[in-house]
Amino acid sequence: MNVTVVGTGYVGLVTGACLADVGNNVLCIDNDAGKIENLVDGIMPIYEPGLEAMVLENTHARRLRFSTDIGEGVDSADIIFIAVGTPPDEDGSADLRYIVEVAQSIGERINDYRVIVNKSTVPVGTAGRVREVISECIARRDVDIEFSVVSNPEFLKEGAAIEDFMKPDRIVIGADNPRAENMMRELYRPFSRNHDKIMLMGITSAELTKYAANAMLATKISFMNEMANLAERVDADIEAVRHGIGSDPRIGYDFIYPGCGYGGSCFPKDVKALVKISSEAGYRSVVLEAVENVNERQKRVLFDKLSRYFEGRISGLKFAVWGLAFKPNTDDMREAPSRVLIDAILDAGGSVAAFDPVATDEALRIYGQRQDLVFESEDPYSVLQDADALVLVTEWKIFRSPDFKLMSRKMKNPVVFDGRNVFDPNAARANGFSYHGIGR
Repeated sequence: MNVTVVGTGYVGLVTGACLADVGNNVLCIDNDAGKIENLVDGIMPIYEPGLEAMVLENTHARRLRFSTDIGEGVDSADIIFIAVGTPPDEDGSADLRYIVEVAQSIGERINDYRVIVNKSTVPVGTAGRVREVISECIARRDVDIEFSVVSNPEFLKEGAAIEDFMKPDRIVIGADNPRAENMMRELYRPFSRNHDKIMLMGITSAELTKYAANAMLATKISFMNEMANLAERVDADIEAVRHGIGSDPRIGYDFIYPGCGYGGSCFPKDVKALVKISSEAGYRSVVLEAVENVNERQKRVLFDKLSRYFEGRISGLKFAVWGLAFKPNTDDMREAPSRVLIDAILDAGGSVAAFDPVATDEALRIYGQRQDLVFESEDPYSVLQDADALVLVTEWKIFRSPDFKLMSRKMKNPVVFDGRNVFDPNAARANGFSYHGIGR
């Protein structure tokens, strides 16, 4: 099939590359000329395992192309994916201005039947808005052109997006037109060879499914963080509790790891947006409001712990931070707990030396060059030199078996604040460390 993907961010680029990889002709469109030039030259705008190799291979095979010309994309495509950003507005609702702009561009250029697919995470009712905008543009042109709008939300995990797209748990398609349904089935047939993973439903149901999925996962995280905070106050070990409840198949072990809060481009934005959607529908979502509030509070837990340990005297101290990205295997620092921690330390007069294997460039983009904040991407132990404490924020695999003896020799003060419960507390204490975890 001929496919156009509008937007070369995380979702758009992964979608375009994976669809090209199974033999489709894909044109990725973006209005950022610099980003398109870099992609043509093989320079990726994001870090995602396996993505660069897939993009380069399919670009070389001429199945994947990049352009700033949305007119070319509309003219050449059977299916047009809209995968632009929907950033949160001040009131927490999703900002649809980029979605509307793309819909207008499609309506001004469309000349034959097309299936327009909302791939971005959008509020319930957005497909109707896209249909309305395109119809108005077509009417102004005084022509009669058929088209369909479909909802096809993404369920990609950053750090495992390629595998998630190529081997999906489910493919949710919201459509109200048999022709569009058949075209979407044909497009996704290569990803459903083992068994049919396509779930057809109404458009609004598909739109709500994406928000509901992310809100449920965020709820599990915030619930476990609530239990962790309680465990500390009643002298219980949340890790023992986690195993105790995770063994129940109705609960399971996924997303019940306590920590220093969730971040990224999805959970915080989508929970806020769903709260707003509920309010606009005349319903107050008390549970989701609590999920958000718990998470915002949890992001300050690490700073609160170290502030108590040092009796509020943070000024002049050096803190080593392991992990900047909001999760492993990505360089994404949007809403990352590390940012809350670093900001609090710097505001209190402390300094930070941070290690992350892939997110240091993004951190430099956010913070710039400054004397009280340095970044390292090669050696995690280098940031420990003369540190008054180590704070682990992101659970990269390389942190799982630390050399406590080397750490002790380098650090001024042998104390660790483990924001993801990665370290073995007994091993840390046996090597002379003061250990502070989450709920332990």
